[in-house]
Amino acid sequence: MKQPLGVILAGGRATRMGGGDKGLLDLDGKSILSHVMDRLAPQVAGLALNANGDTTRFAETGLPVLSDSIAEFPGPLAGVLAGLDWAAEQGAETIVTAAADTPFFPSDLVSRLTSKADGMAHPLVLAASRDPDSGKLWRQPTFGLWPVSLRDDLRAALQDGLRKVVMWTDRHDGRLAEFPVTGIDPFFNVNTPGDLAQARAMANQ
Repeated sequence: MKQPLGVILAGGRATRMGGGDKGLLDLDGKSILSHVMDRLAPQVAGLALNANGDTTRFAETGLPVLSDSIAEFPGPLAGVLAGLDWAAEQGAETIVTAAADTPFFPSDLVSRLTSKADGMAHPLVLAASRDPDSGKLWRQPTFGLWPVSLRDDLRAALQDGLRKVVMWTDRHDGRLAEFPVTGIDPFFNVNTPGDLAQARAMANQ
């Protein structure tokens, strides 16, 4: 499998943070988005950002900004579709997505996802992590490996009203790649002001 392209998902409305772009909030002297870019860029062949509205607010990133092609903020799958359409233009076979508000995700994200896809007709893999208290395995729907070959299927599903990531991945026998939780949750994301304070404390550990 060729090295995938990377797409950072920043298309949400951040209602629990009072609106605005969570990725642009400061964390240890630079934006959360900058942390995500620094972590994902070495793992992929190129990067783009999925976001809606005025794209100039992300001009400093130097990244292409991909808007949803499905109206009314239908969720992360719309960002995945935007990434797949962009990747198709680049001649890529797959993308790996990461959320713009999750600064501590694994530095081996891409290698673990792609290794789990061995032998699949359509390499479709979601990240997952296990709750250390309950032992429950949680799927991380904004972190995944997605095949360009299924982009038209995804477009049709979104146009038919499908919104839940796992409903679509289950349709195509998507796999899970489990990531260990040691110390901090690698998929900890910033949704609220309290989360931001916690992330700032974690960044200085």
